[in-house]
Amino acid sequence: MLTIRTAGMEDETMVLDLMEELFEPPGSRPPGYHRERAARAYRHTVEALDADVLLAAYAGRVVGLASVYVDVNTIRFGRRCWLEDLVVTASRRGGGIGRRLLDAASEWGRVYRCTHLGLVSAAARRDAHRFYVANMAVMQHFTRAL
Repeated sequence: MLTIRTAGMEDETMVLDLMEELFEPPGSRPPGYHRERAARAYRHTVEALDADVLLAAYAGRVVGLASVYVDVNTIRFGRRCWLEDLVVTASRRGGGIGRRLLDAASEWGRVYRCTHLGLVSAAARRDAHRFYVANMAVMQHFTRAL
């Protein structure tokens, strides 16, 4: 059974391992990336009051994640939720886990009184773009629901 939960400090190694799947083609390792720096950033995110890492777990194993942040309080729209990372382990893609994580990120934004969910995806990530286009209704619903 797949569960979605908020990450804790004990999940650090699994999360960082999964994040590094984003470096596989068509992705790439960000300039200056070091696992130690990523670990510090992870701990900061877990401890922050306006950020979380949402985990998809199957049989106790982390198979996907979404990192979410209250990003900015805009003049026109108010608070915005930023989806920084969304990744599902390669062997589990196409099974609805990404959609569940996107739903969870949208719900997280609602709880934090955000009016929009924003994200950026690199031009080379064509599969990711297809995913976001196919799930645009979730993101549009998010904006309309508030």
